[in-house]
Amino acid sequence: MITVFGEGRGFRVVWLLEEMGLAYRLRQVDLLAGVEKDPEFLAINPAGFIPAIRDGDVTMVESIAIMEYLMARYGPTPLAPVPRDPSFPAYQQFLHLGEAGLAASIYFVVGARNFAPESQRSNWSADQALSVFESRLTLVTRQLSRTPYLAGETFTAADISVNYALELAQTAAGVTLGKVEQSYMARNRAREGYQRAMETCPSRKAWLAKALIQ
Repeated sequence: MITVFGEGRGFRVVWLLEEMGLAYRLRQVDLLAGVEKDPEFLAINPAGFIPAIRDGDVTMVESIAIMEYLMARYGPTPLAPVPRDPSFPAYQQFLHLGEAGLAASIYFVVGARNFAPESQRSNWSADQALSVFESRLTLVTRQLSRTPYLAGETFTAADISVNYALELAQTAAGVTLGKVEQSYMARNRAREGYQRAMETCPSRKAWLAKALIQ
């Protein structure tokens, strides 16, 4: 049984597992309470961040690496086009852009806007991180103006990667997304795999519901 530790970016992993129809369990990790109080989790990831997985003798951290592992280990799957497929370059680019270019930068904006002292919420570093996010977002907007999904006509793991980052930016950093991105996210949220993943992740479901109402 695959165990996923933590929601947050772990939602990517849970969504992927639902799309692939693989058995798993979600093990909650309370970062606010402090991971030093969770020795089982620290044994999996002594760095103390989520997500992580345990799959038999395998332990891994980093959401995109975990996704690539699962698709390679339990595939083949249409969620990961093969290298000879014409859609592969776009798939590979946006799979990694979703974290390296989007989520990694907006993460620091979220921290500044929500947790920093009032006088530091628009500091230079937060503004720079937002600028990085916005520049990378132009690549997503351009691609989605051409095709319904980031690798082309078919939903792939690249969409799981990027959709997470867009939701984070919209709901936690106050980023206003355009019609192209909004329509794209609506398509993704309509998927049964997404909806099942949301039911598995109660904290994320409650947080998103509250954020989207505001």
